[in-house]
Amino acid sequence: MATLLTNWLPISCLLVTVFGVVTPSPTPFAGPGPNPVSVPIGGNSWATSTTGKPARISKEGLSNWSSSSCTIDTYVRFEQPGTLALSINLRVPSGKSRIRVTVLDQSKEIDVQGDILTSYALGEWNIAKPGYVKIRLQGLAKTGRVYAEATDFGLSGEAVDEQTAFVRTNDGNFFYWGRRGPSVHLNYPMPAGVEAEWFYNEVTVPIGNDVIGSYYMATGFGEGYFGMQVNSTTERRILFSVWSPFQTDDPKQIPDDQKIRLVRKGPGVTTNEFGNEGAGGQSFLRYNWQAGQTYAFLLHAQSEADGYTAYTAYFRTPNATVWQLIASFKRPKTKTYLKSLHSFLENFEPETGNIQREAGFSNQWVRSNKGQWHELTTMRFTGDNTARKAYRMDYAGGLTNGRFFLRNCGFFDVNTPLNATFTRPAQHQPPPIDFSTLP
Repeated sequence: MATLLTNWLPISCLLVTVFGVVTPSPTPFAGPGPNPVSVPIGGNSWATSTTGKPARISKEGLSNWSSSSCTIDTYVRFEQPGTLALSINLRVPSGKSRIRVTVLDQSKEIDVQGDILTSYALGEWNIAKPGYVKIRLQGLAKTGRVYAEATDFGLSGEAVDEQTAFVRTNDGNFFYWGRRGPSVHLNYPMPAGVEAEWFYNEVTVPIGNDVIGSYYMATGFGEGYFGMQVNSTTERRILFSVWSPFQTDDPKQIPDDQKIRLVRKGPGVTTNEFGNEGAGGQSFLRYNWQAGQTYAFLLHAQSEADGYTAYTAYFRTPNATVWQLIASFKRPKTKTYLKSLHSFLENFEPETGNIQREAGFSNQWVRSNKGQWHELTTMRFTGDNTARKAYRMDYAGGLTNGRFFLRNCGFFDVNTPLNATFTRPAQHQPPPIDFSTLP
C-alpha cells in the first residue's frame, strides 16, 4: 500500500517514465475500468539523464533509477477519446519513495514502499483526441538507493480499445525492434520491359534530422542496399552491402562457392563480411556528410559469364564532377539486372528510437541495358513488421516540395497509410554522367 512521506525535501529528479518490463505476457492488466491492458516498460520506454548514468531499460523492466537528473518516457497511442485510468507495477527494494506521474501536463503524486511487486493506482486523465500520449515519471524523494523498480503500466477506461497502439509483447524480440522504431520504404515500380543496368537516386537529410542510428538508404535492390548512416557523434558512413544467396545470419556458414567476392574498392573504403540480417559482403567509407546537402548515389549491375552478377556502387558529393567508387562485389548463382528498386529509412539504435528523423529522395532514374534513361516518378509506401503489427505508428512517407520523403520515430500523431502510392513531378532531364570516366 502507498504510505505518506512527511517532512521531506523533494529531490530534484526528473525521470520521464515508463519503467522497465519483465517480459510480460499479453494478458490484460488487472486494473479498474473497461478494456484493461498491460503496457510493458521494456518495449515502450526511454531513460535519459543530463548528468550521471540514466536508469536502465531492459526487457525485464526499469532498474537503476537512482540519479536525480534522470528522465524516463513511455508512449502509448490512443485511437479514441475518453477517460484513462493509469496504474503501475513496481517495487521499492529498500526505504520509501515519492513519485510523480505526468500525463498531458497534469501531474499526480504517490508514496510507495515495499520490496514486493505491487500495483499502484496513479489516477485518471481525460484523453481528448486520438494520438500519442507520453507518460512521465519523476522521482521526488527517496530513502533507499533507488526510487523504484517497475515492470509495466496498467491502462483501462473509455480511451482504451483494441486499436490502442504500443509494443504488446517481446515475442520475436519485439522489445528490441519496437524501441528501434518502424522502418519505412519507398518502392519504385520499374517501367514495363526495361532491363535496368543503372539506378540513380539523390538523398537529402533535412537539418536536425541526422539522428544517431539512422540509415538513409538510397539505392536498394533485390540483392543489397546502398546509402548513408549516422554511426556516432563522431562518425558517419557511406555503406554498400550485397547479400549472399545462401540463407544465414552467420557469414562463417556461407559455403565458398556462395560467398560474395570483392572485385575492387575505392580509396579509404573498408570491406568485410556482415551478418545478423542475412549475410554477405559489406563496404563502407567513413565520410562526414552534412544535413541539408544533397548527395548522389549510382549503382550498376552486370551479369558475367561465370554465373556471377557484379554490383558496383558510386557516390558523389554536392557540386562534385567526379564520382567516388565505394566497391564492386560479385554475387554467385545470380544472373539478373537491377530488380525490386527501393529506398528506406531505418533506425538501428534502440536508444534513439524516441527521436524523429526524416529524409528526402529525389530525381530517381534507371538506365537500361540499351543505354536509354527512364525516369521513376511513382513510389509505393510500405513499412516493416513493427509498423504492420501497429506496435509503432509513428511513420510517414509521401511527396513534399516535388520529392519523395520518409519519416519515422519520435511518436508523431499523423501517419501515412501503408501501401499508399505517390507520384512526383517529372524532371525530364537525366543525370549528366560520363560513364567512360567512372573509376
